[in-house]
Formats: sequence, C-alpha cells, structure tokens
Amino acid sequence: MNTSASTPSSSADSITWVRVSSCYLPLANPISDAKVLTGRQKPMTEIAMLFAEIETKDGHRGLGFSYSKRAGGPGQFAHAKEIAPALIGEDPSDISKLWTKLQWAGASVGRSGMAVQAIGAFDVALYDLKARRAGLSLSKLLGSQRDSVRCYNTSGGFLHTPLEQLLVNAAASRARGIGGIKLKVGQPDQALDIQRVEAVRKNLGDHTPLMVDANQQWDRPTAQRMCRIFEQFNLVWIEEPLDAYDNEGHAALAAQFDTPIATGEMLTSAAEHAELIRHRAADYLMPDAPRVGGITPFLRIAAQAENAGLALGPHFAMELHVHLGAVYATEPWVEHFDWLEPLFNERLEIKDGRMLVPTRPGLGLSLSEQARVWTREVAEIGLRA
Repeated sequence: MNTSASTPSSSADSITWVRVSSCYLPLANPISDAKVLTGRQKPMTEIAMLFAEIETKDGHRGLGFSYSKRAGGPGQFAHAKEIAPALIGEDPSDISKLWTKLQWAGASVGRSGMAVQAIGAFDVALYDLKARRAGLSLSKLLGSQRDSVRCYNTSGGFLHTPLEQLLVNAAASRARGIGGIKLKVGQPDQALDIQRVEAVRKNLGDHTPLMVDANQQWDRPTAQRMCRIFEQFNLVWIEEPLDAYDNEGHAALAAQFDTPIATGEMLTSAAEHAELIRHRAADYLMPDAPRVGGITPFLRIAAQAENAGLALGPHFAMELHVHLGAVYATEPWVEHFDWLEPLFNERLEIKDGRMLVPTRPGLGLSLSEQARVWTREVAEIGLRA
C-alpha cells in the first residue's frame, strides 16, 4: 500500500537527545585589530563557543557549533537551551523544517543576530548527522565542486604584531603551504598601514596573493584615498573598508576601483546579505555560516551570490567553511585560522596553497577532551538512545 506523501513514515528516525554546551576558548595572546586601535573594542582574549550535539532513537549523532567573539556567548547559550526542546521527537532529516520551527520558537527576539546564531549550532549538527548517516563528508552530501580550496592566513597579520614579526609570520605561513596572506589595516595613522603593506608586498614578491582588512574603521573619504593608494599593490581584495551596513558606500568603491571589495562577515542573516547583493556592494562576499544561522541560510546566500556573479570568501571557522567553499560554483578563498584547533581531535591539511577538504563523514570533527575542560555550562534535553 502506498503511503501518502503528507503522512510521516512509521519507520522515520527521530531526535531523542540534545546537549548544548558553552565553551570558552582562551587565545594565546590578546588580539588587536583596527576596532581596538580606534577605541571601539578591547583586545580579544577568548572566543565563546556554542556546541550542539544531537542523537536520534536509531543512534545517529551530529555535532554543530556557533560562536561569538567578545560579548554574546551567554546569550547564545541561553537561547539555544530555551529552544532546544522543540527538536525532540522530530525527524532529523527535515532540516529546513526544523530551522523554521526553531526560528518561530524564538520569533519575538527576531530573525537575525543572536537568535539565529543559536539556531546555527543545531542546524550544523543536523547536517553533520545527515552526512554521517550517509557515510559522506558534508561537502559530498551537498554536492562538491572540488576536493581542495584556496586558503589564506590572517592570524599572523594583526595590528598588535610588529612589522618585523609580521614579515616572519608571513614567510612562515607560506612555508607551511598557505596560499595567501591577509594583513590588518585601519590604524589611526594611515601612513603606518601603507608602510606595512608596502613592506610585506616587497618581502613576498609581486605574485603572492595579498589581502588587507580595515575592519570597518574608515569613513568614506578615507576609504576613497586608501583604496586608491592600495591599487599599486595588486591586492586580491580590500576588506571591510566601511561600516558593514554601508551598502551604498561599498558599492561606490566596488564600481570605482580595480581592486575587488570584500565584505559581509558581520552581517547576521540571509536577508541582510540579500540587501548587500542587491546593492552590488561587494566583489567578494564573505558570509559566516554560524553568524547567519547555520548551513541552511548560508546556502541561500551562496545561491544569491552565484546568481549575481560574486566571488566567495567565507569568514572564519575553516573547519566548516572548507566544506561549504568546496560546494560553491567558482573557486573561493577560505580563511585559515588555527585558533579553533584545540577544540577538535582532527586537523585540516594544507598543501600547495590549498586546504584539503576532509573525506571523513560529516564535518569530520569530534570534540577534544580540552574542549570539555573549557566548558562552563551544559544543558541536556531528552534521553539518550
């Protein structure tokens, strides 16, 4: 007898247990970018991680994560703990349905920012579970375009790093197999930015991919001048020259200069990215999957970016974005940050300027014992199989 498409199968798996954890990852050294030098933020000393673990009655498991830099970690955990019960009894394959259900569970706090970042950890866990159950890596489940992606390194190029050490760090990254180097700019004294970029370009040579990132700290006149000066350095992109929500300003720079403009990492929903794309405000779009609510909205953003002919450079969280970058139609750049490595037992491989996409099922990640040690709060819902 045929079963109606609208009637759930009696054999369908269901979610029986969810655990959310709040973990604080300490950084080896306080991190300063332009937002610190302009007095808008304090140096970053830790990253608040939100982990979601999901298990079904058939014993399938998934791991997902979201994060917050500086403030926001306790709020993400509180919201995740509050909405997690909505997952119990649901079919883990219905990922889009569950994203919508979780969104409506917290509808009064909005459809962007912290509200969706809490959902993002569950969304990633559900995709991880689905890929593991299929015996596929996440990229293969989604339909991969390539088995490696171009990668660039930022962690050695922050503004607190003296110029001499900056040159050492850049050379070390290249020796390790990293493809491109990104420098932070946006200091109150623009002459220092020019000096540092010029020195690194000279040191690396003309053909090494080089990017700069102003972290939103220029006003429009300064951005005009600096973009014009930086044209001579053959940069892959100039990142966040203006406030993240200044779509018109970014669009004007993108139209005027040969050097591509990159932005989007600070946006916190698919809708905000849609506005950026509509304004043609970037050449490189830089969505952050955990920050926009997980893989489900990231894929919507990527589809819009592809239709608009934009290049892709996902922000941070290389452990996730290596998979999502491998799915994008055109060759992306994925940001290499080793900060999260202590949280996982596995490591990504770098070779000849590229990051190899893991072939292990799902994300190919498992939480380390150190991650458990750094965990401050845990909430469990339901019963384990």
